[in-house]
Amino acid sequence: MSKTDKRWVKGMRDSFFDSLFKIARKDKNVILITADTGAICHDDFKKYLKSQYINVGIAEQNMVGLAAGLALSGKKVYIYAIAPFATARCFEQIRVDLCCMDLNVTVVGIGAGYDYSTLGPTHHGTEDIALMRLLPNMKIYSPSDSLMADMLAEVTYKENKPSYIRLDRTGLPLIYKRKNDIDFDCGFSILKKSTDIYIIATGRMVLAALEVSKKMYPDVKVGVIDLFKIKPLSVNKIWPVINKVRNVITLEEHFLNGGLADEVSRILTDRKSKIIFKPIGIKDCFCRRYGSRQYLHRINNMDTDSVASAVKSTLRT
Repeated sequence: MSKTDKRWVKGMRDSFFDSLFKIARKDKNVILITADTGAICHDDFKKYLKSQYINVGIAEQNMVGLAAGLALSGKKVYIYAIAPFATARCFEQIRVDLCCMDLNVTVVGIGAGYDYSTLGPTHHGTEDIALMRLLPNMKIYSPSDSLMADMLAEVTYKENKPSYIRLDRTGLPLIYKRKNDIDFDCGFSILKKSTDIYIIATGRMVLAALEVSKKMYPDVKVGVIDLFKIKPLSVNKIWPVINKVRNVITLEEHFLNGGLADEVSRILTDRKSKIIFKPIGIKDCFCRRYGSRQYLHRINNMDTDSVASAVKSTLRT
């Protein structure tokens, strides 16, 4: 493994803010506002870019209002908090202050899905995609590895609209080796091809989909699509891909209501598709059990074995 590869596996959050820090050093109009008092990944901002870093404390709604004012004055603003606090707690402010005004602010939520597994439903990021999907003008990015997270700092810096990025805290195996492998205009990547079944996954669950594909080979050749730009979804580009297979499964660490499953099922319905569709995600229930992320996946039937069983069941339909 090269030195570059070692850098990526340190985690999405650290890779994203390392990249953002480099951008901010060159552009004094880049402002980072946080409602997290203990984020080590912000140490460089606190030390070297004090005038571009604001910590509002546990006051997420004020954070959004402050970001809107700075954006109106010509600043490029990034706001950061744990996913449910960055979205649900200040949903009205994001709706009115950012999206209605179509302002240049990027919301960064840490702790996608069950990332904060031991802290319970108050800290689980299980409905953030649904909330942000509702809002006109809002873009949604759900990276699957740290290389992609690194690139998203530059992507959102060049854009001029509100956007939401959901990140993992922990380092995950690198899925992409080169930046040229990632096309943000397209918004998805075909990681494994198939002529019969595709798993469309996002975020952490892309790795799970690849594990399922490996587990089931060579008996079944399961294709894997990494959907990392959830909104706007490139329907005209993804439809010709999934229309070639008989079975489509969505896999997400998010409530099925309002998430990736809803988006894909809408595509299939609009086109009166006869594709067999199976959504896998979090059912309509808060998880009140505590433990590792792997444990929560297992009890919610989202672990590798459970997903593989669901794939086999779908193929027998």
